[in-house]
Parts: sequence; C-alpha cells; structure tokens
Amino acid sequence: MATKLKSVDVVLVGFGWTGAIMGKELCETGLKVVALERGVSRDTYPDFAYPKIADELTYGIRGKLFQDLSRDTLTVRYTLKDTAVPYREHNAFLLGEGVGGAGVHWNGQTYRPSPEDLQLRSHMSARYGQGFIPADMTIQDYPVSYDELEPYFDRFEYLCGTSGRAGNLNGQKIEGGNPFEGWRSRDYPTPPVVDVYGATLFANAAKQLGYHPFPQPASNASRPYTNPYGVRLGPCNLCGFCERFGCFLYSKATPQTTILPVLLKLPNFELRTRSLVTRINLDGSGKRATGVTYIDEQGREIEQPADLVILSAYQFHNVRLLLLSGIGTPYDPVSESGVVGKNYAYQMMSSTSVFFDKDVAINPFIGAGAGGSQIVDEFNSDHFDHAKQGFVGGAYIIGGQTGGRPIQQLSVPAGTPAWGAEWKRAAKDSYLHTTSVVTHGSVMSYRDRYLSLDPTYKDSVGQPLLRMTFDWHDNEYRMSKFVTDRALEIVKTMGPKSHSTLLRQPGDHFDVRQYQTTHTTGGAIMGSRPDNSVVNRYLQSWDVHNLFVLGASAFPQNIGYNPTGLVGGLAYWAANAIRTQYLKNPGPLVQV
Repeated sequence: MATKLKSVDVVLVGFGWTGAIMGKELCETGLKVVALERGVSRDTYPDFAYPKIADELTYGIRGKLFQDLSRDTLTVRYTLKDTAVPYREHNAFLLGEGVGGAGVHWNGQTYRPSPEDLQLRSHMSARYGQGFIPADMTIQDYPVSYDELEPYFDRFEYLCGTSGRAGNLNGQKIEGGNPFEGWRSRDYPTPPVVDVYGATLFANAAKQLGYHPFPQPASNASRPYTNPYGVRLGPCNLCGFCERFGCFLYSKATPQTTILPVLLKLPNFELRTRSLVTRINLDGSGKRATGVTYIDEQGREIEQPADLVILSAYQFHNVRLLLLSGIGTPYDPVSESGVVGKNYAYQMMSSTSVFFDKDVAINPFIGAGAGGSQIVDEFNSDHFDHAKQGFVGGAYIIGGQTGGRPIQQLSVPAGTPAWGAEWKRAAKDSYLHTTSVVTHGSVMSYRDRYLSLDPTYKDSVGQPLLRMTFDWHDNEYRMSKFVTDRALEIVKTMGPKSHSTLLRQPGDHFDVRQYQTTHTTGGAIMGSRPDNSVVNRYLQSWDVHNLFVLGASAFPQNIGYNPTGLVGGLAYWAANAIRTQYLKNPGPLVQV
C-alpha cells in the first residue's frame, strides 16, 4: 500500500527546462511546489568539473547523462503490421535523465519558429490550395500565434543569455541577421559567438550564391551575462564539449546555470530525486487530478497529493504517463479516433563532411554546441515557393563544427577503409582540415505515425513500455533532397578537395542506429478542440483541468528548427496563464 504524504499546491513531474521554469514561476506566487525527478541530482560543480567532464568515452559513447535503457526504454516499429522491438542503445536520440534532463546535454541552439510554422495547415492551404497537403498528412495549426508568444520567446532568450544577431527588430530588417525571422521586440541579450573558420568559409560561399547567412542563435554565452533571475553565466571558450556533456564553464544555458541557483534556495520549493512517477491519480469523476504516485529510491510506493499537477518530463515520458494514467482517449490510426499519442514526428537531416588540403587549417577541435556556426535559412519553413517542389516543410543549412572529438567527430574521405593503416593515414591527413555542412529539416505528422503502449514489453517496475510507430514518408525524402542539393552548391563554392554526403534516400527506413537529433515531438498535441488535441492553447488538459502538459509533446508537427526555443516560450506562456487566470478561478481556461 502506498504511503500518502501531506498535500502540496503543485507537483512537477520531471525536472528539466520546463520543470525548472514552472517551478520558479509558481514559487513566486507563494505556492508550495514539489518537483519529482526520476534521475539523480546533478550540478555544474562538482558533477561537470573539468577535466573529468571532457571524457568522450564516458559521456559521448557510454552516455553517463542518459536514461538507463536496461531499466526503461521504448519500443520501435515501422508500420502497424510490424512487431515493435526495444530501443537498446542511445543512437537515434538521446534520452536525458537526472536534474536538468536533456537541457544538460543539449547543444544550445535557440530558435524561434517562423510565424507560418505556427499556422502551418491554414498557411499552406491558403498559399498553395487544399490539395497541396497529402491526404494522410495530419498537420494542424497551433492554437496560439507568433505575436502572442513573442514576449515569452524573449523571456526564454533573456533567461539563457542567448547569443545572436537580430534580423527583424519590430518589423525593421537588420543587416547580418536572419531576414526571414518573425519580428522581435529587442535584440539578443548577448552578441554572436565568434565564428569558427569552417563557418566563415561557409558564409563566404553562401554570400557568393546570393544567400543571407547569419550567426546561429546560441545559448552558449559570448560574454559574461547576468540573467533576470540574477544568475551569472561565463563566456564560452569553444572547448568542443557541448552535446552529450555538461558545461564546466557555466557558459551553456541549462537549468543548473540559469534557474536552479535561485530556485533551490526558496523555502516553498522541494526537489526529490530518484522518484519515478508511475501514474497521475484522479478523483472518482476522472475529471480532476488528485496528485501522483511514485516509487522512491528505497523502492517504496508514495502518493503525493497536489492541487495542481504539471507534466514537465521529456516528450516520450509525458505521453506515456498520460496513457498509463488513463487520461484522454488513446489515438487509433485505423478509425482516426482518440488523441493521446497522435502526431508523433521527428526530424530529417543530411550531413556533408568537407575536406580541404593541408594549407587550410580548420582546427575542428575549436567549436561550440551552437555558437560559431553560420546559417542559411532560405529553404526553411515557407521561406521559398513550394509550388514546384511538391513537399511541405523545409530545412535550414548550417556550416561549421561543434567540435572535433576523436571518436565521434573524426571524418575521413569516402572510400577510406574502416580500420587499418590506410584509415590511420586518412585520419591524420584529414583531421585538422575538415568541417561540415548540415541540413536540419522538419518532419510532418501522419495518420500512421503515433505513440501507444506496447502490448508485450514492460519496464523494470512492470509497466508497459511506450511504443513508437514511425518511418519516413515521401514528403520528407523530397524535402531533404531539395535542401541538400542547395547545400551541396554551397559546398562546391567553398572549394574543398573533396566531400562526402549522407542523405537518406527513398526506401531507406528510419534507422535507430543513426543519430540525428533528440527532437522528438507530438503525442500530447495542443489544439483548438478536444477532438483534435490533448491540451488547449495554454497546455491545459481538456479532460483534467488541473493538469498541464509541457514540452515538445505539444507540437502538432515538427518544425525545421531546433525545438527548445519554442518549448521554453510555451512554458512561460503556460506559466503566465496559470498565474494570471487559473489560480484566480481554477477550471478550464478554454470553454468548448
């Protein structure tokens, strides 16, 4: 029998970016907030101290910051007819665990969506006609506009000390920024991180072709910065250990470097680690959450009552917990009924290694997770005419490198043997003279791509694993081929000795062995009605009014940009709605 604790005002399930933001915002109102995190406690010091954090084998290969897949994972299949099998190694995406979640090991790319990304279905239909969208594509408009979210994008960027250069200040286009971005009320809080040499070569070539390259917006601070919470970040030194690693310099924005130094000191906040939430508890009506049940570090079952439940875990975990708790109707792709698990999406990328002669010193070990790179955005979102291309969506093109770690980031020319003396010779000759050009693309949502509970496999505490049904569609093959061809035009203009490109071809299945991004989205999508979404415009459950579900699980489809800027903006948007509306009059914030 579960041990029942004293009720609190708010319980947070998961303690990464969205949990930390919501914890700080709700604690400011005087509410008693308890955060439950399934993983361990971590902080910049001592956990990410140099030199132990600069250990590629421990963190990059063995994934010390990631979820233990032997205890809990998900299963994967391509179609409804296939039997799903467990995801056993961190390759395709990297599931974070512990305080800070994936916000610890991310790279720091901090984009806002384009305005049309948030109204995608209506925008594409109006410009190209209803028939342009394939019949099996289930994309939806967000129930909130760019203009409404702009102040909250701004809040997240100023929380993170994001480095960049504005391209559209209150409608005025600014030279050197992104000419395609939506308006912003003020410039980035810090200027761009200095370019690595590979990014400079890329930008010069892109300009020759008539494009408008700009510095990638990076939550890698370019200079010392104090955020609105009074937390200070240090400048990035381009050490090359961002993705898969914690930041020892307090330079990369994470919950640890932007929020926790203040939040953890508040008397009305409590963090409990090694607390695995197994279900959200409901009252007899099934319309109100009474709290959550979790398993603590000693294996005891604990019930934590709460007036308000915030799901702030990773996207997969949010969806799974809704399904395990019986909240909402599970999505059925055959009847197209139900909403929980609907519209799962990922991203599609291509990558080109660019090899120069020995007189071009790239020095790839100099790199940051996001800063130091240059972007071409002409072929992202609907920044170009799709009419002749026959696909929805797009990708940005990025030049530069995030580092040159010798195990995972060492490229050799095509045709080089995978081992032996010839490989060693190629590695020695290429290492200091190689950079990359990557396309980072959107993936649309489809009727047959969704999340559900697996009927066979269970986790270490006996609960069904989440099952992913996903594979690529023709739309994404066409999108990636089109943008990659544009990227290769830039590569050719850079004048390298050779290059080698990885591009997914029609017929290639989604491969769990190949890393692309950890940008998995959907399954608890936001929308305008209960029959097409799990949460409303404020990320409030349609079915249980005192439950809010944050994060990328709310995305109706995946944009071409990295999702964290949108995730952060939506978290502040939801927090504001709770503070200014819900707490005054608890109940549904959107009437049906």
